[in-house]
Amino acid sequence: MTRIAIDVFGGDYAPSATIEGSVQALKSFADIELLLFGDEEKIQFELKKYPEADRNRILILHAPEVISLEESPTAAIRSKKDSSMVRGLAAVKAGEAACLVSAGSTGALLAGATLIMRRIPGVKRPALGMAIPNKTGGFTLLMDCGANTDSKPSYLLQFAVMASAYLEGVMGVKEPRIGLLNNGAEAEKGNALTKAAYPLLASAPIRFAGNCEAREILSGDFDAVICDGFDGNIVLKYTEGLADALMSMLKTELLADKRSKLGAALSKPAFRRFKKTMDYTEYGGAPLLGVDGGVIKAHGSSNAKAFCRGGYTRYHRRRHGRPARDRGLTSGPYHAKLSLVIPSNHTFY
Repeated sequence: MTRIAIDVFGGDYAPSATIEGSVQALKSFADIELLLFGDEEKIQFELKKYPEADRNRILILHAPEVISLEESPTAAIRSKKDSSMVRGLAAVKAGEAACLVSAGSTGALLAGATLIMRRIPGVKRPALGMAIPNKTGGFTLLMDCGANTDSKPSYLLQFAVMASAYLEGVMGVKEPRIGLLNNGAEAEKGNALTKAAYPLLASAPIRFAGNCEAREILSGDFDAVICDGFDGNIVLKYTEGLADALMSMLKTELLADKRSKLGAALSKPAFRRFKKTMDYTEYGGAPLLGVDGGVIKAHGSSNAKAFCRGGYTRYHRRRHGRPARDRGLTSGPYHAKLSLVIPSNHTFY
């Protein structure tokens, strides 16, 4: 059994969404156990809604404090030792759980993981890597997508090395193609940060594929796109908003007249598949790479499906013809089954 720690009170819709997503996880995977951290009375109340839940694979650990988005991340981690996030991180550090899944404050999770778990030796800044569906039917890893709003060239180099190691060692992507997000394809293009980072990535022990313009992120020509957390978070949220807008506009046009409605009815299976591909809740959470333990950051607005769903599962099934869980390649709570492998032969500068 793999034990997974859940920050039950992290996220906009906690604890209802986190409990429902956790119950869904138990139904989907017979080989996991969940450690639910949070207010015990409230957790018990939510669990009563799901009498079918396998209570033999649930352990509730009372953690009455909650870290809010308004608090100073570092101060909250240090002062709220009995919060669901801190207790969950401590459980992973102690080896009591394989990973923590949290939809709580990104800043607090980053600070907590760094202070409690510590960084992998040599890593300067941990980073979040999010899988974005691309037009080939696979995904592109966007890194960093929010952990570090200000970055140095050496940080981008480390993000690239960690992304390459993660894709190869965990996701099974051979010689992943790493791109640097920029406003042009030429090596001399960009701002001071990308211009300085380019030669570092070019000489790193990775398959550097050069600069990646924003329009190429979803092309499938890059397995990972590297950027600072400020730009990455903007790209991530823009793609989420664009997907939602496209679906809304498409629905409006399909229902505009009788002919369109007839065409929509005939194409309903295709549109359903397209909607699923564009739905961010299908892609679970983002691993925090660079810390010495498993941490998955779920979207703050995650519903039960987003908290539970494994986006990498669908990708891996398409790529290898078998369910990703056969190799432990999942996201959301299941993503905890991943061992965040950073091969020891990679050098961090």
